[in-house]
Amino acid sequence: MQPQESGVQYSRWKESGQDEVSVVAVSNSEETSCCERVCWKLCTGKLGIIMKVVGGVAFFWAVFILGYVTGYFVHKCK
Repeated sequence: MQPQESGVQYSRWKESGQDEVSVVAVSNSEETSCCERVCWKLCTGKLGIIMKVVGGVAFFWAVFILGYVTGYFVHKCK
């Protein structure tokens, strides 16, 4: 059994005989830092999906350009 402050409760000895895990969200805004709030906002929901797609496309083009430049200098005729 974990303490209440962790936000996760594990209860094994219920009458139903099944293990139950419940996650409690921290609602106190004083406990969450500004960085955590920004990260939560950018990584979840529709905005999170958009950020992941934009990041993936940017990563693809960065690798593509790096490979193109590397291939140009490796295969350049002397």
